[in-house]
Parts: sequence; structure tokens; C-alpha cells
Amino acid sequence: MPSNPINAYQVVDKTTASGRELEAAALSKGALLLAEAQQKWDSPERDQLLETALTYNQRLWALFQTELTDPANPLPEEIKTNLLVLSALVDKRIFEVMAYPAPEKLNLIINVNRNIAAGLRGDPG
Repeated sequence: MPSNPINAYQVVDKTTASGRELEAAALSKGALLLAEAQQKWDSPERDQLLETALTYNQRLWALFQTELTDPANPLPEEIKTNLLVLSALVDKRIFEVMAYPAPEKLNLIINVNRNIAAGLRGDPG
């Protein structure tokens, strides 16, 4: 296993992983990037870590939004609607952190990512 936990998600074999596993891994990576920026908030590398984490999460959630609004998406409408509402909340928080950075503001995105990743993996806790 790689020494950096973020790299653990980069070694997932994308050719054998299911879509759910890939989505869970991507969400977990987003949470880890944000948590790292949060943990190193007072370090000189904070700005770069925060930019990387926010950009990654913004692109990830934009991808989810695109998939959720695709008419061919097989998810039930209620689930798609709920995920789109969550994605709007995540977007709003990302822009809020960009404008007025504060480490505690990252908790919402970290928790959403972790909880959805756990659900995708079938892990209730």
C-alpha cells in the first residue's frame, strides 16, 4: 500500500472496478484531499492543497451533475433529484470556501463525500 493515503485511491485497477467502486474511490479521494488541506491549514502549502482539493471536488461534482441530468441515466428520479440537491449544496460550499476560506467549512463537503462513498460501497456506517 502506498505511504500516502491519497495515492491508495490512484492504484485502483480501473479496468476491473465497477462504476460504483470508481465513484466511491473518487469521492473518498476528494474527502482525503480536503482533509489534508484542513489538517495543514496553518502550513505554507495550505493554499496549494486547498486549491487542489477544491478544484478536484468541483470537477468531480460537475461530472456527477452531468451524469445525473443525462436522460439515459437509469437511477430513479427521486435519487437523481436528491443527489442534484446535494451537488448544489456542495457547489455552494466550494464557492464559499474559495471566497472566505475557513477549515471548518470543509467539513460539510468531507462528510457528504464520505457518506455517499460509504453508501456506494454498501457500508451503512
